[in-house]
Amino acid sequence: MLSRSAEGLYWTGRYLERTDHLCRLLRVQVETLVDRPVREIHFGWRRIYASLGRLPPGANVALGGADDDLTLADAYTLADHLTFERTNPDSVRNGFSMARENARQMRHCISAEFWTTFNLAWLRFKSRRIEEIWKTAPETFYTEVSRDIDTLGGVAATTMYRDEGWRFLELGRYTERAMLMLALVLAHLAIWRRQAGESVRADDSWSSLLRVCQAVDAYRRRHGVEVRPARVIDLLVNDPRLPRSLCHSFAMTVAELQALPIGPGPMADARRLASQMGTALRNDWPAGSSLDAREACLRTLQARFLTLHGLVMAAYVGYDADGAPVR
Repeated sequence: MLSRSAEGLYWTGRYLERTDHLCRLLRVQVETLVDRPVREIHFGWRRIYASLGRLPPGANVALGGADDDLTLADAYTLADHLTFERTNPDSVRNGFSMARENARQMRHCISAEFWTTFNLAWLRFKSRRIEEIWKTAPETFYTEVSRDIDTLGGVAATTMYRDEGWRFLELGRYTERAMLMLALVLAHLAIWRRQAGESVRADDSWSSLLRVCQAVDAYRRRHGVEVRPARVIDLLVNDPRLPRSLCHSFAMTVAELQALPIGPGPMADARRLASQMGTALRNDWPAGSSLDAREACLRTLQARFLTLHGLVMAAYVGYDADGAPVR
């Protein structure tokens, strides 16, 4: 497969996953605006921006500080910035738009059904504005966008030929899912520690993390209704049966890499590193240890995953030319 096609499909998968992830975060966040305490609402905004590595508009200090940091930008402004703002590279609109642009450039590699479904979803999205969705139920809007992306995944799974193009699309999805999970859990843990002793209840904040990751039912089956931070982290990181767990994303990443042919670059190194990371997560995860030990392990995995991304790019993408896929 041409390196340009491989990269375009890889980034299509990544941007779709990123868009869905942010929609789930925003759906949970806007639901808290109805009846939750102010500190819990601010906790949610800080978690979103910290996981993205960005500051909210109007805030000139680090996230996690005093509540006054966010009084410069209310929930309406923050939701608009994260959803429709064209100058925010991490907004839902930009993620969706870049996924579609990559798919457009790779029309020869995707099914007609996938492209048609993609266009219909994009047309529904691009006609919306924050003023419109805020008048009724903004959480419904984010649910609908996530549902459209789920539909796209289903159409791709049932109509796309299982060639290298499919492998790169899936590799992008699971790479992004793993990196987003790492960033989210680390951001949540850091902000929760900063606000220790304040009025944000541990079970409320960690329950919201489970909701974002669609893991509430799985947690209750294993542990009941009592929410403990260590148990939440262990579930989200190390349960292979949870579709959005880090462990599952690692396993799928390894599977897609193994299915791809060895390229002229360091593909063997990428496979080896991915396998080592998966093995380390299964065998060396510090379950039963402190939260500090878990955090240290996650930061190590985060750094190694960035290395893995670099190896994949080096193996299949080795150019800098006009018309390259959108990144």
